[in-house]
Amino acid sequence: MSTLSYEATGAAQQALEQHLPALVEERIATRIFAKDHTLWGPDAESESAIRLGWVEAATVSQPLVKDILELRDALRAEGVTRIALCGMGGSSLAPEVIAGTAGVELTVLDSTDPDQVRAALADRLAETAIVVSSKSGSTVETDSQRRVFEKAFNDAGFDAASRIIIVTDPGSPLDKASREAGYRAVFNADPNVGGRFSALTAFGLVPSGLAGVDIQAFLDEAEEAAEVLNDDAPENIGLALGTALGGTSPLRNKIVIAEDGSGIVGFADWAEQLIAESTGKLGTGVLPVVAGPDSPEVNSGAKDVLVVRLVAADADVELGENEVAIAGGLAAQMMVWEFATAVAGRLLGINPFDQPDVEAAKVAARGLLDAQPEPTPAAFVDGSIEVRGGEWLGGASTAAEAVSALLDTLQPDSYLSIQAYFDRLAFAQLEGVRDEFAAATGRPVTFGWGPRFLHSTGQFHKGGPAIGVFLQVTAASTEDLAIPERPFTFGELISAQAAGDAQVLEEHGRPVLRLHLTNRAAGVAQLQDIVSALTARASATES
Repeated sequence: MSTLSYEATGAAQQALEQHLPALVEERIATRIFAKDHTLWGPDAESESAIRLGWVEAATVSQPLVKDILELRDALRAEGVTRIALCGMGGSSLAPEVIAGTAGVELTVLDSTDPDQVRAALADRLAETAIVVSSKSGSTVETDSQRRVFEKAFNDAGFDAASRIIIVTDPGSPLDKASREAGYRAVFNADPNVGGRFSALTAFGLVPSGLAGVDIQAFLDEAEEAAEVLNDDAPENIGLALGTALGGTSPLRNKIVIAEDGSGIVGFADWAEQLIAESTGKLGTGVLPVVAGPDSPEVNSGAKDVLVVRLVAADADVELGENEVAIAGGLAAQMMVWEFATAVAGRLLGINPFDQPDVEAAKVAARGLLDAQPEPTPAAFVDGSIEVRGGEWLGGASTAAEAVSALLDTLQPDSYLSIQAYFDRLAFAQLEGVRDEFAAATGRPVTFGWGPRFLHSTGQFHKGGPAIGVFLQVTAASTEDLAIPERPFTFGELISAQAAGDAQVLEEHGRPVLRLHLTNRAAGVAQLQDIVSALTARASATES
């Protein structure tokens, strides 16, 4: 196992000094590994009693390795060398990080955007098998992706059943239906592990192993890390990180996670969904902000920000004030962050294993799909952007003025959330506006691709403190795509998901600016120009 290391300054070090003695004295580490479901209070006991399987996942999952590798070899012998993963939230983010860090190709389809789905279907279908991952088996995005791939296989003359692998909980509707359909393989994960804690279960291992990752070494590293964490000692890095995440006083509720040479690809995106969905509830929680080492938030000195740097094990890091540096291999880090999130939940006084506000956006989206209402008329159209917003829009008559009006609603403790509901692969450059908005506003900024962020930071946005300001970007597709045996299309589904989420945010009193790009390329360019102008004005004002 690569060496785990931890260093902290300022508020993070003070939190460690304040909370660590009690955590050690109360045997929190060994009680977590003993699956003590009483640690998070009476209201959490029923949920935590069935959500602590992750502490032993590295050991329990060992028997899966042989079956996964045998299936991988069989598929390759048949000429199937491309694995596509249909999944959302923890079911997709963990395999994406595992495969990316190992340098192994894995196509991750965690979108309902028609263009992105069509691109996944068009890429080497003859060489493709899909892994369909859904804990409940009822996730609408995953079900839709499975349906369209199955039709594509059949239409191309391939045996669709032989190309479909399922990962789900035992006894779920998907488990039963898949076995009846005769799909190539059905892997059952531990039902006592929640989705965002499932990296070391079948959800993380099956797609990664089939794609070519050395999952045996991955599990071995995680087992070693678990032994280190299962220790009531002041040196326990998981306890230390947990105090930084949930124990600062006053609470620094923006955790800026900066990749700074760790060599782990996309780790902050995985940690983002783990922390936000676990802690953002009952009006409290901590918001992870995915950033780079030179992003504006890292050097802002804001009183509500704590910086966590992901560094290499042998790095000589000079930490600034109120910063943490943590190093270790991917599997070890995943164990540490899962453990630390559970510790942070105890310090925050919340249940880290439920997600009470995630369902609200799903319900709203289903209602819109069923009712098929007419779209809300735009307040106005500017170039390739249709603008919709609340009373706070005032007299705005251009998209730039609308964005400025939204930013005027930011308070000293606010954050800006940018949510883009379209093809994250073809328009990855849009993520660049995150740093520009952070520079222009002086406030932390998150960027999420819809609908995948709904299974991640979506919980914090609705259940956490009411300090979010939201910029939603949707886009017209070049051509819609039908979902087999469903009364709605992918285009209708992603539109309903965006509208439903905006509706719930507005019901919670959050300001939401909705920009709809009537032409994707032109609209993205127009939005980038708007943000660049904002940044230039902010720089001129400072100088």
